[in-house]
Amino acid sequence: MLIQHTHTESKGVFFVGQDGIVLAELVYTMPSFDKMILEHTEVSEELKGQNIGYQLVDTAVEYARHHHLKIIPLCPFANGIFKKRADYADVQYGE
Repeated sequence: MLIQHTHTESKGVFFVGQDGIVLAELVYTMPSFDKMILEHTEVSEELKGQNIGYQLVDTAVEYARHHHLKIIPLCPFANGIFKKRADYADVQYGE
């Protein structure tokens, strides 16, 4: 599944789309040049059970690593993943 990304100055989204329709997304904001707040994750019914939500969070983590950002996972889904994944501690804000 191809995860796409769009970004403006202060917010962005990692998403999976097909025929112009967003089927899954992870929305974030950038309150400063070095922080990324994961706000909302949503996966359509047709993609549920395919670990797309996990892939979106993993893509955000890789993006943060590449751009030297710290992540604040406010989204309950993303926060749950961060609690399970010790290997994400390097990008989690406050860790």
